[in-house]
Amino acid sequence: MQVVRTNFFALVLIVLSFGFAQAQDDASFKIENGSFVYNGKPTPIYSGEMHYERIPKEYWRHRIQMMKAMGLNTIATYVFWNYHNPAPGVWDFESGNRNVAEFIKIAKEEEMFVILRPGPYACGEWEFGGYPWFLQNIPGLKVRENNAQFLAACKEYINELAKQVAPLQVNNGGNIIMTQVENEFGSYVAQREDIAPEDHKAYKEAIFKMLKDAGFQAPFFTSDGAWLFEGGSLEGVLPTANGEGNIDNLKKVVNKFNNNEGPYMVAEFYPGWLDHWAEPFVKISASDIAKQTEVYLKNGVNFNFYMAHGGTNFGFTSGANYNDEHDIQPDITSYDYDAPISEAGWVTPKYDSIRALMQKYAPYEIPAVPEQIPVIEIPQIQLAKTTDALTFIKKQKPVTSDSPLTFEQLEQGFGYVLYKKRFTQPITGTLKVPGLRDFATVYVNGKKVGELNRVFNSYEMPIKIPFNGSLEILVENMGRINYGAEIVNNLKGITAPVSINDYEITGGWEMYKAPFAEVPEVINSTEVKTGRPVVYSGSFDLKKQGDTFLNMSEMGKGIVFVNGHNLGRYWKVGPQQTLYVPGCWLKKKGNTITIFEQLNEVAATSIFAQKTPILEDLKN
Repeated sequence: MQVVRTNFFALVLIVLSFGFAQAQDDASFKIENGSFVYNGKPTPIYSGEMHYERIPKEYWRHRIQMMKAMGLNTIATYVFWNYHNPAPGVWDFESGNRNVAEFIKIAKEEEMFVILRPGPYACGEWEFGGYPWFLQNIPGLKVRENNAQFLAACKEYINELAKQVAPLQVNNGGNIIMTQVENEFGSYVAQREDIAPEDHKAYKEAIFKMLKDAGFQAPFFTSDGAWLFEGGSLEGVLPTANGEGNIDNLKKVVNKFNNNEGPYMVAEFYPGWLDHWAEPFVKISASDIAKQTEVYLKNGVNFNFYMAHGGTNFGFTSGANYNDEHDIQPDITSYDYDAPISEAGWVTPKYDSIRALMQKYAPYEIPAVPEQIPVIEIPQIQLAKTTDALTFIKKQKPVTSDSPLTFEQLEQGFGYVLYKKRFTQPITGTLKVPGLRDFATVYVNGKKVGELNRVFNSYEMPIKIPFNGSLEILVENMGRINYGAEIVNNLKGITAPVSINDYEITGGWEMYKAPFAEVPEVINSTEVKTGRPVVYSGSFDLKKQGDTFLNMSEMGKGIVFVNGHNLGRYWKVGPQQTLYVPGCWLKKKGNTITIFEQLNEVAATSIFAQKTPILEDLKN
């Protein structure tokens, strides 16, 4: 009998420790009397943002445990529409890191609530803000508007997502406690004054209705800057204030749009910030974040750290911004974000500071910090095979057109396209490619003669093409804009006429698609000249497995595959000079590495991996 009593009290302690019952068919989460209420008891929400898409699924549990040990009781995550809908009519909730339902169930096993942020617009420094690239090919469709074609696409996405996650809501016995409606819509309203206010209102109300019709349950919330609630809020939906550190401002604006009551929540509390290629890595001090966290805790403010753990923009998933100085600001591959939990899942001083505060204020016990995943170094990986990338790309049959076609017109979402034009007469002058999206290396008769670059607003260069000469322009999509009014202008490749001396070059353009959706296979090694793009490949064995960081500082620009996984982009300009390689993707024998190097200014024979990342080495 004593054993039974001990187990009973142990169970009660577990349930109360995080205010979370493992399995209650009658569980509920509501907003009542200005508070979040779980199973009839006021419950604070101390959340951390973590995107399952940016973390190998083998590490999901570890990262969730890291969040819990930091003192949090909730995980917030975006769902990126394009990650699950890679092509028209194709839905994937299983491969790679895409099983969102499994991620949510693991969080439940670890006794963590989940806040779902399904969009359809997400932002998140993610490619196109989460929208599928092919939406741009639908006649008449206008993204993020009260537009019939766009709303039909949104409805299909929301219904497909609901099949996966609606059963996991807390009122169904799961652990999803809240769902966001759209995302930072107030800021978009402020930037799109060309759209009538009634159309903005109709759009956000249509998305809200879709979510409810699909089976998503209250409570719902919106998130915007405190001064943008007018455009982003919805009647009957809790407004939350992103980045608001002033408690008086927070309560004042929430009261105004929420019947003069709380709960009060900062849905995006920024302990770090996003980072772009060719710009300094942003750092925010641990002490500043600790001070602000304590302000929230003392004043009963609920919060969500964005990001608590950033992870990695593997493959071609990173998005881009823009400003007055740069036509595009592509995000780096690392989404470390200077977050409390590092890109590789490590404890940081910021983590320790927050954990100490949560141990003081949280009304539950906080578990021990999980052990760090082992880290290894790889002194040398031989790049035994090389092949000329332009020759490799041109093995396929080209698409021909009078004028250059965009990626979208070529039915290609990501990667590279090689544009080729042969001249029957010599021409010398200024090559202009105003529609470049985004980075290009230019060749005349196979020899590199220059680079064009949307990042630095470089769209023209001198050129000399001889009789019977060929012009080749290898164009890279560096990620579609994910935030702001320019999100509606996201075609890639060459999007406007090419000219030399203001003479439009038409007729006989050949386009070779190079999406690199799979690892380029190097069968026979060939000699490669410097200045021409190259595909390197090699293999290596390990004495032990662990996480590591490929040092790319001696390379120029490109992408890397390890054991079939696209690790993402590298670029010598920095600030990122290493690529994170999760140990769960490595094995002791027969590892493979393939590098597509665009610039190839110095021939490489080997590469190495180290135990620490380089994220702050800016070289431009």
